[in-house]
Amino acid sequence: MIALGYGKFVRADHVYALVPLEGAERGDGRRTLVYVDGMDDPIVASRSEGAIAGDLADALGQARPGARRDGAAIAGQEPLF
Repeated sequence: MIALGYGKFVRADHVYALVPLEGAERGDGRRTLVYVDGMDDPIVASRSEGAIAGDLADALGQARPGARRDGAAIAGQEPLF
């Protein structure tokens, strides 16, 4: 489960897009639109796209976005190559 802020949570494996809000769309706790499989409309999250993406990567056992790709193994994951 990934926290979106304000008591909202989604399953990590159901998130398929994150869209950061900018300009007039952003404000009053509105930071990111989170698109979830099976839902017609996106959920408005109060957390940043980067924070949510990092939590998604952790939950799915992948390297965090922007992390170095030095070939280091991720704990609990079998290497693909």
